[in-house]
Amino acid sequence: TFLDTPGHEAFTAMRSRGAAVTDIVILVVAADDGVKEQTKEAITHAKEAEVPIIVAVNKIDLPSANMDKVLQELATAGLQPESWGGDTVVCEISAKNHIGIEHLLEMVLLQAEILNLKANPDVRSVGHVIEARVDAGKGPVATLLIEKGTLREGDPFVVGVYSGKIRAMFDDLGRRRTEAPPATPVEIIGLDGVPQAGDPFQVVESEKYAREMASTRQHYEQISRAAERAQPSMDALADWMQEHKELKIIVKADVQGSVEAIRDGLMKLSHDDVKVRVIMGSTGAISESDVSLASASNAMIVGFHVRATPQATELAERDGVDIRYYSIIYNVIEDMTKAMEGLLEPDYVEEVKGKAEVRRVFRISRVGNVAGCMVTSGKIHRNNKIRILRDNVVIFEDGELDSLKRHKDDSTEVAEGFECGLSLKNFNDIKEGDVVEAYVINEVARTL
Repeated sequence: TFLDTPGHEAFTAMRSRGAAVTDIVILVVAADDGVKEQTKEAITHAKEAEVPIIVAVNKIDLPSANMDKVLQELATAGLQPESWGGDTVVCEISAKNHIGIEHLLEMVLLQAEILNLKANPDVRSVGHVIEARVDAGKGPVATLLIEKGTLREGDPFVVGVYSGKIRAMFDDLGRRRTEAPPATPVEIIGLDGVPQAGDPFQVVESEKYAREMASTRQHYEQISRAAERAQPSMDALADWMQEHKELKIIVKADVQGSVEAIRDGLMKLSHDDVKVRVIMGSTGAISESDVSLASASNAMIVGFHVRATPQATELAERDGVDIRYYSIIYNVIEDMTKAMEGLLEPDYVEEVKGKAEVRRVFRISRVGNVAGCMVTSGKIHRNNKIRILRDNVVIFEDGELDSLKRHKDDSTEVAEGFECGLSLKNFNDIKEGDVVEAYVINEVARTL
């Protein structure tokens, strides 16, 4: 059985689970791209799980393929190729043109033989949840990978904090099966809740025991959550005492793996000035209760491969709740980044528009001092903010022009090389030799 995990950075948790439930990791590296950050992360997951790695270098038929570069990067990442004297199997392939695929499969079988990978089909079944969701017609549904034993219809089981009895199960082609031996992925129906992807699954002796075991797990999980809420860190308390902005999001998706991937991707967007908080993440259609929660907490709802019920849509329109639908995770992250940037306070950048030198000062009755100036650079505009410098020291700023004249006529703007007369509001101590600096403050939107 092959489990394919996405390469996008947001799917860290899914790659971690993939490494944990497999016997052999096939690490696919593009011959033209080399080892990326996600590749290094996958190597770390595999090593932590102590799972052997076979490297498949794909796209070797491209003109831009560079095997020497790939091998060097693999060695740097801790995977010494066999051709370099190490113990890492590296296969050169082209998935598109079916080059090297047979050799890759031979290496997988050889590794399985060396590891003596065997499972007893005659014990109670044990496995892990790969995905879980709510199906409109079937209720909670989970995809399992059976690791030991044979799973059969009617088996009572515990998975995470939930229990159930196998009512039906289906293989990867949607065909109904009555039993599933080790190393088989199956979709099961008969759960009393939606487990988390990665939760352990095990068949037990009876439905009664399964319910008792699940109830005990739920009890301890509630105690653990209560303890976490009751003992906030000093940093958390400090955060509550400060004014900060927060983008609150409810995530609804078709499968639990997507919920986790989106949640992890969004949490990485948190910024010093704007926080992201996923207040709830679950599978299934967007319901009225989801909209009510969003309305009460001032959150937006992200729907990934799901839609709102008609009642939820009507309630969202009435309460002004923002629901956004997506089918590609990249678009979720991109849109939420833009939403966060909208919450950031803008930067204010000063731009000097012009300078003038005070040549003479005239005393005008009922007006005060009027400075006769020569504009030495840029332009002086009637609406500019004004700063006065004397011997390069600021003696007045954030001022406004009371008047700006060219000869005896009022002027809106005076350019470099022309003389002008000007007076200032609330400042009369202007002297010959002073420099008049005209400037504006521009509002610049901040980005993350």
